Amino acid sequence: MADRGTELDLVNLNKGLSPEQIDAIIGERSHIPFLNTRNVLYRQMKMKLNPPSRAEAVRLMSENANLIRRPLTISGERLVVGFVPGQLEELLEG
Repeated sequence: MADRGTELDLVNLNKGLSPEQIDAIIGERSHIPFLNTRNVLYRQMKMKLNPPSRAEAVRLMSENANLIRRPLTISGERLVVGFVPGQLEELLEG
């Protein structure tokens, strides 16, 4: 994003995050949008029909990094979960 004068810090989510890190990223938001619906575990556990509690979701995401929906783009208190056309641009424009 250097062409927009924006610096990005990239974090490799494949290395995993602690439950505390995941909980801090989710903040006061719902945990449901952070679950990767394309993940095998998501489908095996039928999370769409029976969503896990926040505590369970945070634990599962910390143990299974691919269960976290990507990309996560954070700017201050604002966050974009997944690739949603237009939202990243809005986030970067302030």
